[in-house]
Amino acid sequence: MEKLELVEGKVDWKGKTAVKYKHGGMRAALFILVTFAFENMANLHLAVNLVTYFNGILHFEVADAANALTNLMGTGYILSILFGVIADSYIGRFKTILISGSIEFLGLALLSVQAHYPSLKPPTCNVFDPTSRCEKITSGDAAFLYIALYLVAVGTGGIKAAVPSHGADQFDEKDPREAKHMSSFFNFLLLAVCLGGAVSLTLIVWIDDHKGWDLGFGIRDLCHHHVLGSHHCRDRMVYVAAIRNRNLQLPENPLELYEIDKDKEAALEDDFLPHRDVYRFLDKAAIQTAPKAQTPNPWKLCRVTQVENAKIILGMIPIFACTIIMTLCLAQLQTFSVQQGLTMDTTVVGSFHIPPASLPIIPLGFLIIIIPFYDQIGVPLLRKFTGHPTGITHLQRIGVGLILSSISMAVAAIMEVKRKAVARDHNMLDAIPVLQPLPISTFWISFQYFIFGIADMFTYVGLLEFFYSEAPKGLKTVSTCFLWCSMALGYYLSSIVVKIVNSGTKDATKSGGWLAGNNINRNHLNLFYLLLSLMSLANFIVYLFVARRYKYRFESPVVSSVDDKAGAKTEGN
Repeated sequence: MEKLELVEGKVDWKGKTAVKYKHGGMRAALFILVTFAFENMANLHLAVNLVTYFNGILHFEVADAANALTNLMGTGYILSILFGVIADSYIGRFKTILISGSIEFLGLALLSVQAHYPSLKPPTCNVFDPTSRCEKITSGDAAFLYIALYLVAVGTGGIKAAVPSHGADQFDEKDPREAKHMSSFFNFLLLAVCLGGAVSLTLIVWIDDHKGWDLGFGIRDLCHHHVLGSHHCRDRMVYVAAIRNRNLQLPENPLELYEIDKDKEAALEDDFLPHRDVYRFLDKAAIQTAPKAQTPNPWKLCRVTQVENAKIILGMIPIFACTIIMTLCLAQLQTFSVQQGLTMDTTVVGSFHIPPASLPIIPLGFLIIIIPFYDQIGVPLLRKFTGHPTGITHLQRIGVGLILSSISMAVAAIMEVKRKAVARDHNMLDAIPVLQPLPISTFWISFQYFIFGIADMFTYVGLLEFFYSEAPKGLKTVSTCFLWCSMALGYYLSSIVVKIVNSGTKDATKSGGWLAGNNINRNHLNLFYLLLSLMSLANFIVYLFVARRYKYRFESPVVSSVDDKAGAKTEGN
């Protein structure tokens, strides 16, 4: 009879220790990937087309519409931290997915109601006509709108917090073969996002523009309905204990620092981490001054493993901070770039036109092709040279994406100069978007989407894998939320930067600021993109310094060709 191999630290749905090759693995992760694809199908469209809804239907100004969207996106991502704590400490990841999915379903349903009934919207009006006097949305209708939107944000936060880590839990990262499969899972997670997004940016955007926003919101709700088919306190203890023991002298030998015996029953609940010679000031939390027989005060004495966990979280913060600027750039592709597309010729062939909000389908289509190629051909090829399960390190992958985001913004600035030159040369600076398109194809701005799509593949997937791999066992969900938190801060920063730029340039332009008003033909969006490119470049230089100083939690298992063959044979049985 074949002996069952248990997976340390992993349990099945009944709470019993998981059995390798019986529980988890890529087959189980596949269902989680499908869930994430449907969730993204329901929501990616909001990120790129909601500005059009705010501006054209609810009569927000362009800058106000952009800020309303980025604040909404930021709130959804920042709430993922709260749901991460709840999932890790209280109810688990699966229940978190069910609860947050139900909340998001309710929010989307309310949006459908708001979009359907004329009494909840301002009267129809062309906001691009300078002579029109468009009514603003009333305070009561605005309250209904924002309740619906932020219910969606709350639900999104829970889904994004729990799904990636729940999927990664299906693999044993200590096993070289499963470490390779976990890397593939994170790559395919982006692929699932792309597949769901491709449907969202084509079918649902087309329905919004031609059949009505109420039907579009309703279909997203149906997609989402298909989807529904104490460590944190310990880290705070370390920081408090280190401060309270700040006047104590560190021992020369780290072995003198406090740690429980490995044969104690408590050892079954936690990993034991070796001492590392970094952030030595936190080691003071493990200096034992009271007699050993006395029960230690957890707010004054912590284990070495607790201290090392706190060091890991502290060490990840600079990496996290260096990725905020990238989301600031992403926010512009979801807002101002869509407004650029509205002024351009959207003809594809004959009488078929592509909605500007569907332009991200170009990089998504490329990613749908390149992700399997990168995972199945690129990574194994790189692995032969580096011996690293993911081909290149997580930090190298993040760095590639950061420099690409800077290049994307530089290309966006060049494309905007070209677009405005066409408007000026044809005396169309005051042309009405959509009704009077400029004689330049909207596909010109697909270049910036294309480059940023590649940046996505490297940085955001690299961040998810980096945070999950480096985090302590009890902080897996919260750690993957660092990505969403980074994106949240990037979206909030976008709103702040737009206001600062408009305030600082209001006396230098006739429109009252680089980004003020509804006529982007007379604005200076090209200078704003150039500013973002320079900010991204400076951020990348800082990142290089931070990444070189970072020390990984442990050496990644080396995957050999023998491991690969053995894994394939095992999976085939």
